[in-house]
Amino acid sequence: MLLRRLFLPVVLVFVLVLSAGCELIPEFAPGEVQESPPTAEEQDSEPINPNWEASTPAGESPFLPSIADVVASVKPSVVTITTEVVTVDLFNRPYTQEGGGTGWIIDESGIVVTNNHVVEGAESITVTLDDGRLVEVDVSTVATDRQTDLAILKIDAEGLSAAPVGDSARLRVGDWVVALGNSLGLGIRATQGIVSRKEVVVEEELGQPLKLIETDAAINPGNSGGPLVSMAGKVIGINSIKLVDVQVEGVGYAIGSNEAMPIISQLIKTGYVIRPWLGVGTQTVTPTVVFWQRLSVDTGVLITHVAAGSPADRAGLEAGDVVTSFNGAEVTTAQKMVSAIHAAEAGQTVEIVYWRGDVRHTTQATLVESPPPG
Repeated sequence: MLLRRLFLPVVLVFVLVLSAGCELIPEFAPGEVQESPPTAEEQDSEPINPNWEASTPAGESPFLPSIADVVASVKPSVVTITTEVVTVDLFNRPYTQEGGGTGWIIDESGIVVTNNHVVEGAESITVTLDDGRLVEVDVSTVATDRQTDLAILKIDAEGLSAAPVGDSARLRVGDWVVALGNSLGLGIRATQGIVSRKEVVVEEELGQPLKLIETDAAINPGNSGGPLVSMAGKVIGINSIKLVDVQVEGVGYAIGSNEAMPIISQLIKTGYVIRPWLGVGTQTVTPTVVFWQRLSVDTGVLITHVAAGSPADRAGLEAGDVVTSFNGAEVTTAQKMVSAIHAAEAGQTVEIVYWRGDVRHTTQATLVESPPPG
């Protein structure tokens, strides 16, 4: 009885295994023939367009432009700048801090263009030429303009190669550009990208009043002051700013050559930039400033200093006054007021609205040319 109970399940398992590995064979009636699917010739369909042919790209190159020739033509004029700045530590003890950046030779006589922040406050400056020569710079001959972050150096060397300057107004969004510079302090490197935007103003965030060129060419620490070059091998910008943020990648800025050249020309000819001058120090009014200065207004520009004999002094402005309007335009930040002053002209009389305590005043000032930096 036990064997019979075991034998029946084994037979059932054996039958299931055989049926799982087999394919059922269809049954046909005697004399019946299986129909085969119709061929393409037997199908009744009309062609969509018997004369159509796939188009092939005409006059298009699948390759990116080579930048080797551009780099070879401009690199001899690009220099590495090394600086030493004396600063203090947490215990107010002085120590020497080394910094650096990039510059480029604009004239074979030894005039080098760079950024102001590369050389600002430097006790010593050394320029390394493309051929490896080291040239010490007389820091007393350095001309800078903090407002535009531009600076000029003079080096004494022979056999220099100057880079030609191009027209930044002719750039188009999408044009290829090359950034040259002492990236990360590893020597002169070349990176390529395109023009992402033109005439970008980042005035409020970065204090830069010029219209800038935005590019996705990699611009890293050490690139500052180096040239942004067109495919024609001409300098069309000075690498100046890189936005650093967790969510920002591949965004760099350069001062356009057309914006920079008037500044560079004045630095070379006079040693400083002549602008309309009011003669005040300014600070943006913030809630913190309102609290500590006990101001009666919560917006505007606080006057922190008035130069003796300046247009502001003659107009009756004093430290502690809060300017709310300059030349008919509302001013809410120190940078906006500086930009408004520079947008006027030397010799022009402007109207200034300001608060002294809780009393509103209006005065007029006649701007003059800015004096040489003292």
